Amino acid sequence: MDKKCLECGNKIVGRIDKKFCSDYCRNSYNNKLNKDSKNLLRNINNRLRKNYRILDSFALHEGKTKTTKTRLLDKGFDFEYLTNLYTTKKGTTYYFVYDLGYLPLDNDYYMIVKRE
Repeated sequence: MDKKCLECGNKIVGRIDKKFCSDYCRNSYNNKLNKDSKNLLRNINNRLRKNYRILDSFALHEGKTKTTKTRLLDKGFDFEYLTNLYTTKKGTTYYFVYDLGYLPLDNDYYMIVKRE
């Protein structure tokens, strides 16, 4: 019984449980299979990386600095993408993108902090 490659349909030679005729066909098949989920993850990770670069572009003095919401938005910061939240015992919530975070202050100011 001749087995055919799941990607291109060519005859498979070799082990009985082999599904693809080559590494190229195997990679191509799996890339097509996972295309939608990979695009979603890629877009989210790109957004997180951009937010991180923006936070990292501010010079920190003793692990923190202040900026305005307008400056963050002008650089392209997206407040919907973050990796975790940290709430202090007093109830203050810090929003983090990896090890860099921000704390909303009064009058559209934000304090940028680095977690040690």
